[in-house]
Amino acid sequence: MKNNIKIKSKEIILPEKLKAILWSKNIKAINPETDKVYIIHQVLSYGDISEIKLLLKIYSLKEIKDIFLNFPKKIYTKPVFLFVKNYLLKINKELDEKYYVKSFSKCVK
Repeated sequence: MKNNIKIKSKEIILPEKLKAILWSKNIKAINPETDKVYIIHQVLSYGDISEIKLLLKIYSLKEIKDIFLNFPKKIYTKPVFLFVKNYLLKINKELDEKYYVKSFSKCVK
């Protein structure tokens, strides 16, 4: 099964492969332009390398970096946040982790 991104006169149809990552919305109803903050963060946080490659076919690296920096989402684990920030996006400046890294509260009986 190929992960081709279909383009209909400037309209991008997301591949079904991303359905598991974009679970909170209907994959056929997602608009790659108006939902790009959601799409980019979900794929960066939960996607594998092949899904990140798909993301780079839909959006430019500059656009992904811009969304990551200007529209933070608190959905990342610390290791994933550091991987995305330091290796995927090569962001050298300090970012406040409280806007990106989700916290896990301990269950106490």
